[in-house]
Amino acid sequence: MLDIENHILDGGIECHCVTFLLRLPFLPDRQRLKARLYLQPTQNLQKVTKSLPDQPEQSAPILPTVSRAFLEDWLSALRAHCTGDQLQGFLEQIGLNTAAQPRGRVTHDQIVRLYQLVVSGTGDEMTGLWSRPVRTGALKLLCSSVRGASSLSAALYRFTSFWNLVLDDCQLSLDAGEDSLKIVLRPQGVGLQYRFGHVLLLKLAHGIASWLAGRELPLREVSFVFDRPEFAEDYPILFPAPVRFSQSVSSLTFESRLEGLPVARSEAEMQEFLIRAPRDWIFTSSREHAVMLRVRELLLSSERLGCKLEDAAQALNLTPRTLIRRLDAENTSFQDIKDGLRRDIAIRDLSEADKSIEAISQDVGFASAANFHRAFKRWTGATPGAYRRSRA
Repeated sequence: MLDIENHILDGGIECHCVTFLLRLPFLPDRQRLKARLYLQPTQNLQKVTKSLPDQPEQSAPILPTVSRAFLEDWLSALRAHCTGDQLQGFLEQIGLNTAAQPRGRVTHDQIVRLYQLVVSGTGDEMTGLWSRPVRTGALKLLCSSVRGASSLSAALYRFTSFWNLVLDDCQLSLDAGEDSLKIVLRPQGVGLQYRFGHVLLLKLAHGIASWLAGRELPLREVSFVFDRPEFAEDYPILFPAPVRFSQSVSSLTFESRLEGLPVARSEAEMQEFLIRAPRDWIFTSSREHAVMLRVRELLLSSERLGCKLEDAAQALNLTPRTLIRRLDAENTSFQDIKDGLRRDIAIRDLSEADKSIEAISQDVGFASAANFHRAFKRWTGATPGAYRRSRA
């Protein structure tokens, strides 16, 4: 829809108003955003600018970061898949180096960019995680197949059938129970199985299902055959459900009520989904499945991260002692979550390079830049200045 009409802005300035609809790639067709573009003569530009209220600058979203140990799990496969110089080039382009950094953090943007660089540079859309390369164009073929399905369950059946034709290392199945719909991944043979291969394949299943539905679909449970890794606290950032380890199979469980969910996506929407991959689905946007993420959101919404343990407990309808227990069960604490959020805000702002280190230290609640320097080095192994220079 496109409408053009005359408007009079404050100050008596006549202009043309063009109204049009925007479609976001992750929303169903029926959901649109209305936008208006005001056009006025060039000589009136200064007057119009003065008459309109100032709009606050929009900062980049504060997405959680993951540990360098999580990335190392992926790099272990990439080292066997790429030459040393090739991998070093990929890491340098995303602002990382090849040396392991136990306290280093990795951002959402860095993971997305690394995936895209590896796929482009090697021609393997599963980045060397399986014994057989997944050639460029395979995911397009997969999406073309599932978007023509009559329902979510039919689409997931096509998903599992596709990978059973492509991969030798695992067998996928769709198990429909009375109250659940489960994608099951069973390792095959005695060859090497990369943990990150299981993670990425199940993330892709959830990402495609959510894209088809037009929203991030809830999960009941995620299971993996491998033992709990030392960086298990990173998994709630990826999957919107409890994650279990040392299980007989790796699996992804949906609620059965989603089985008949209709799916419909256009060719243009598919192209955009593929171009952006894995940006729209590698991290979960849900916060309800983990107490640590709910506390993080409460801190983020408070003034200068001023929310206290007692405030968070009250907001979650828990006693402070119960909240401490719940967080301990997730191998974290209120202070750890607060420090993690401070760290992620600082990483975002240092990457943007338009704010002084002193201003960043104040924004994340430090009384002095010196205290912030010490804390940031403790969190990441680098000073704020060194981190900023590494991302320049």
